[in-house]
Amino acid sequence: MTKENDKTWRLIDANLNRLKEGVRVIEDIARYLNDDTSLASKLKNIRHKCKIDNYKDIIKSRDSINDVLKNSTPSEMQREDINSILIANYKRTQESARVLEEIFKILNPILSENFKKIRYELYTLEKENIINYKLSQK
Repeated sequence: MTKENDKTWRLIDANLNRLKEGVRVIEDIARYLNDDTSLASKLKNIRHKCKIDNYKDIIKSRDSINDVLKNSTPSEMQREDINSILIANYKRTQESARVLEEIFKILNPILSENFKKIRYELYTLEKENIINYKLSQK
């Protein structure tokens, strides 16, 4: 693996982690706060689709100690309510899925399509979830 590949795998690792972490936040809100079996199951299914077979190769490229943007920005530390947490994490997951979709166009078009499908599933669930959550809060 070349140095350039190491950095590409680092990008993949970071976005894969970001995607799965964001889905987990949304999934746990659906599961534990809203008792929504259907949504939690859909999110769990998406999270399980977020995998890459050569995980050992990917994790070798991780360099979280030297991440130039590892410190939180003030806006990342501000959440008004559960709805704002949901929105932030849906956006986080969609952005990460998009990065993975784009980078895998070069490396593996099948995985690229997988992450594109995940991104569109998240768009659909976001709309349903945010609308239903707001309605349930009235």
